[in-house]
Amino acid sequence: MSSFLYFILPVLGGYTLTSVYLLKNPYLLHKRKRTAFWCTHISHRGGCGERIESTMEAFTHAVQQGTEMLELDCHLTHDGHVVVSHDENLKRQTAHDVTISSLNLQDLPLYKEQMEVTFYAGRYITGTDRKFLLLEDLFRKFPEIPISIEIKEYNRQLIEKVSDLVRRYNREAITVWASVNTQIMEECRKTNGSMPYSFTMRRGVLLLLLFYSGLLPFVPLGESLLQFYMPRIINRLYIPEERILRNRLILFLLEKVTMRKSLFKHLAARGIQVHLFVCNEDEDIKAAFEIGATGVMSDYPTLLSNYLLNRNQE
Repeated sequence: MSSFLYFILPVLGGYTLTSVYLLKNPYLLHKRKRTAFWCTHISHRGGCGERIESTMEAFTHAVQQGTEMLELDCHLTHDGHVVVSHDENLKRQTAHDVTISSLNLQDLPLYKEQMEVTFYAGRYITGTDRKFLLLEDLFRKFPEIPISIEIKEYNRQLIEKVSDLVRRYNREAITVWASVNTQIMEECRKTNGSMPYSFTMRRGVLLLLLFYSGLLPFVPLGESLLQFYMPRIINRLYIPEERILRNRLILFLLEKVTMRKSLFKHLAARGIQVHLFVCNEDEDIKAAFEIGATGVMSDYPTLLSNYLLNRNQE
């Protein structure tokens, strides 16, 4: 037993020291990723706390306020148009219990006149633009603005049409594949491998396992972005449907395990952007940057712009 410990302890010590050193100096093993963008200011659903979500009015307002990236979701209409919308079922957004895939583009209802801000419970927003937006129209309007597109459903036709639009408007370098589902992400990457992509849920769990085991500095990563919830907003500004997330102990452990400054600094040093969301108050924006986020996603682009301006002046 003593001879075994005599052998294993130095090995573990050497492994630990090497892992810690490479965690702080990843450039020794990995070439830094060079994406065509590095975004600090990201507008969630186009800034849906200041205009009706995912409308042209919302995206235009966000760009006018200085956002550096637009975040959105896409679905496919019955007649094959790629529409910007968070939900496939339109009951929350329009009060009509119908799906986008069951309707032709011309039959899509209007957004409600007043909508609750999902990540700011009790806050509502109105706007003059209540029409659903074609992804192609957004590409035409903002050809140089980076966009993160989340694909929520395994739909090859949708993925292919999004990819075709990205290629047609020559924006592969500035358009991001995003999905929590690994199978969907694999299909996205197979369809268009030239676009940068973010971590899925499964890959995010693997990232944490690699981090806590000390293996992360030795493992190559293909992703260019990590986009993750700020646990501190849950049950305060955002009320989740999942009962497990309403448990204070679960939330405490989730925050302790995921919000690791050394992990985020390591990813940033490897050129992987860390975007934390959805930060709709100054204190949450501040906390996100203090923990090592390279960018913050908000429903309030004006709020985020003012925060960044004040921070730069300090």
